[in-house]
Order: sequence, then structure tokens, then C-alpha cells
Amino acid sequence: MKMYIIIKDTIPDKLVPVISAHASLACYKRFENNEDMIKWINGVFKKVVCVVDEIDFDNYKNEADSVLLTESSLDNKEVCLAFCPREEYPKKFKYLKMWTPQNN
Repeated sequence: MKMYIIIKDTIPDKLVPVISAHASLACYKRFENNEDMIKWINGVFKKVVCVVDEIDFDNYKNEADSVLLTESSLDNKEVCLAFCPREEYPKKFKYLKMWTPQNN
């Protein structure tokens, strides 16, 4: 069981850790009474941070049980999606690219 956090690939590296932290907390608060969230928070609570381009980001916005975050320092642009933890995600989640610093 894990939480996916999806970040737009245009977000500066220096903001990704903070955005990811905010996303994790916002997702927890949104779904704190969800059975899967309760199981996750009382276990290992794994998270994976991935990056996508703008088109894929818009497609993932259609997936269930997510929270969308904006960033005030980037003119309140949409920057991140965090998904309520679950045992099984749609197959397309397996093909997401993990975030790694690009020094931008």
C-alpha cells in the first residue's frame, strides 16, 4: 500500500520536497476517514513521488481519490496530485517516472 504523489515536470527541483510534503499532509487530511488511509497511516505509509508532463498531469486529474495542489510562489499554478493510498492502482501508475533532481 502506498501514496502516489505526481508532480509536473516543469516544477523547479528546489520546490519539489516541500510540495511533496504538503501533498502528503493534504491527502491525509482529505481522506483521513478513508479505510485505506487509516490502514496506510497505521502501517509503513510508503510514498512514491513521480513526474509527468502537462498532458499526462491533466489525464491523472481524472483518477479517483486525489487531491490537487497549487503553489503560491508559482502564481497559484497547479503543481501536484496526491492519491489516497490503496492496494491496487490502475496499471498506468506502474509506468510513471520517479522524480529525481535535475538541478533546474
